[in-house]
Amino acid sequence: MAFIDILKAKAKANKKTIVLPETEDRRTYEAAAKILAEGIANIVLVGSEEAVKKGSEGLDISGATVVDPATSEKTAAYIDKLVELRSKKGMTPEQAKEILLNQYLYYGVMMVKMGDADGMVSGACHSTADTLRPCLQILKTKPGTKLVSAFFLMIVPDCEYGANGAFVFADSGLVQDPNPEELAAIAASSAESFKLLVGEEPRVAMLSHSTMGSAKHALVDKVVEATKIAKEQYPDIKLDGEMQLDAAIVPSVGASKAPNSDVAGKANVLIFPNLDAGNIGYKLVQRLGKAEAYGPVTQGIAAPVNDLSRGCSADDIVGVVAITAVQCQAADK
Repeated sequence: MAFIDILKAKAKANKKTIVLPETEDRRTYEAAAKILAEGIANIVLVGSEEAVKKGSEGLDISGATVVDPATSEKTAAYIDKLVELRSKKGMTPEQAKEILLNQYLYYGVMMVKMGDADGMVSGACHSTADTLRPCLQILKTKPGTKLVSAFFLMIVPDCEYGANGAFVFADSGLVQDPNPEELAAIAASSAESFKLLVGEEPRVAMLSHSTMGSAKHALVDKVVEATKIAKEQYPDIKLDGEMQLDAAIVPSVGASKAPNSDVAGKANVLIFPNLDAGNIGYKLVQRLGKAEAYGPVTQGIAAPVNDLSRGCSADDIVGVVAITAVQCQAADK
C-alpha cells in the first residue's frame, strides 16, 4: 500500500469536515470529487450555488456541502465573532461583513473557529501569506507552541533512506531565517508531526554545510546553538547536529563523519537552517527524485489549516486533505 493510501485509510476511519474555500479554481472541484468518492473527508465548498455549479461542471460533487456567505444563516454570527476577535485592531461590523462576504479564506477560517468545520486546506491560487494571515489573526497559535512553522511530507520512491523513503523537511514553507531558538522549536514540532503522520520514531538532523565542527562560520554557529537548545528543551527527542545531508541520511557516511551520533545515517526529519535551503531542498527532491511532496503542512496553529503549493495538482490537494484530517483526529485527543 502506498504511503498516502495509509493516511487516507486513517482519515476514513474517523471522517472529519474540511473546508475548501478556493472555489474559483477547477483543481478544488477535481480534488473534492476524488475526496468524496473515496470517503476521505466531508467537504465544504465556500461560494454561491451558481458559481459552484458552473465551476464543477462534469464532476460529481453532490456529496459536498456548499456554503454561500451571502445567504448563510451563520454569517451574522461570524461577523460578530470577527469583530470581537479583531476589536483591538479597530475592526467594525461593516469591515467584518466586507471581509467575510468577499474573502472566502477568512470565511473558511471562521467556520473552523466556530466549530462548523474541523480544518481547512487552501493555497492552490493564494500565497502562503494570504492563507496563513486569517489563521494567525483568528485561530492563533496552539497552546504550548512557540511559533507556527511549515513542513513538507516527502515520499521518495524506491528509497532506502529515512522511513522507507518518508521524510519531513522543515521549515520549507514559512519561517525565512529562524534564529537558534526558533530552529529548535521547529525541530520539536517537526518530530511531533513525523510521529503523527508516519507512525515511526523521529530521528531529527539539524542540517548544515558542516558536520560536527568540520567548518567554521556564523551560519554553522546558528545550527550548533539550535542543536544545543533543542537537546536541552526536548531531551526525549532523538536529535543531533550540526551535520551535512549525506551524514544525516547515509549510514556509511554518518558512521564516518559522526561515529558517536545515534541520528547520523538514520535521520528521517531534516531541519534546514533557513527557508532558502528548505525550499530548494524539497523542490530538488520532488523534481529530480520524483518524490511526492505534500505541503507546506503547517504546525503550531490552534486548529489544522494547511497551505498548498500554487503548482499543486488535484491529487496533491487530496493528499493534503488526508493529512489535515489526520491532524484533526489528533486535535480531538
